[in-house]
Amino acid sequence: MFRRLFFTLLLIATMHVAAAAAAASRTAADTLAYSGTFSSPARFYALRLRPGQDLRVELQKLARAKHLRAAFVASCAGSCTRTSVRYANQPSASVRDGHFEIVSLTGTLAADGMHLHASFSDSTGATFGGHLMDGSLVYTTAEIVVGELERAAYSREPDSTYGYRELVVRRR
Repeated sequence: MFRRLFFTLLLIATMHVAAAAAAASRTAADTLAYSGTFSSPARFYALRLRPGQDLRVELQKLARAKHLRAAFVASCAGSCTRTSVRYANQPSASVRDGHFEIVSLTGTLAADGMHLHASFSDSTGATFGGHLMDGSLVYTTAEIVVGELERAAYSREPDSTYGYRELVVRRR
């Protein structure tokens, strides 16, 4: 009899642990879906910009022409003769003329808006960067790979924290 009671209690405890694990799993899945975190396959577009083309303007043209809904800059290598970046918490762009390497270009883009950051270095290796603005002009080339998440859609919606329109990611 004691043996039967022991195994019955063990079975009940196991069922409670399994039920608690299932509930925790559902809670985690709901949280992931709510926060906009999910996996998606992606397609990629490779492009080369030529001398005099504007980095930001050309990326916006690509986003509109391909009807991109949830894209990102995967890679960029190139150079500029003019850079236009807005530094943190500044009201307008800082423009520099010279010869600069594109050290990084990153961010999100869609047909209806984008948020891009870039870093550049000068001939001495001094590096600067910030929010990419219109006016960064290609010197020799800009080789760019843009990816698009096939199951996501970006939108920009007002965020009361600072009053800016911020990224919202949804499934499509």
